Amino acid sequence: MKARSILRSAILLGTALLTGGCFSGKGTEEIPAVTDFEVQRYLGVWYEIARLPHRFERDLNRVKAEYTVDSNGTLRVVNSGERDGERREAIGVARFKGERTVGELEVSFFRPFYGDYRIIRLAPDYRYAVVTSGTMEYLWILARTPQLPEAEKKELIEYARNLGFPVENLEFPIQDPAR
Repeated sequence: MKARSILRSAILLGTALLTGGCFSGKGTEEIPAVTDFEVQRYLGVWYEIARLPHRFERDLNRVKAEYTVDSNGTLRVVNSGERDGERREAIGVARFKGERTVGELEVSFFRPFYGDYRIIRLAPDYRYAVVTSGTMEYLWILARTPQLPEAEKKELIEYARNLGFPVENLEFPIQDPAR
């Protein structure tokens, strides 16, 4: 009986911490997700060009995400990177929050908990994307190649700054041009 009580308390505490983290900071709900989104064009590999720091990505380099469609219509997400010479990988699932033509999804690496994944800028040819979550504490600049031309990178950073993201805190993981 005591073990069950401890387990229940641990689950409640874990849930509170997870949901509390989702609601901290200024929200991004006023920033619209891209429309006319085509999931088939978004599939494939994306390289992380810049990110706001979080402990789950601390010291992670050669970071990329690969999106594929599962047989049930959800997206499979494989995030990978290297830390201290070791490859790290996290496998998750993403589902649309609403219409499939809007770049707004929910992603989970720890089911049943899902976090927002909102694509707020996307190149017409899908060569770069700017992604956020439920708060201004989350921002990623992604590209189809390990490097993004400096002018484009600066333009996307300025775009994020104008929205209120703390871009002075951005990290730029090492990406090998040949990988």
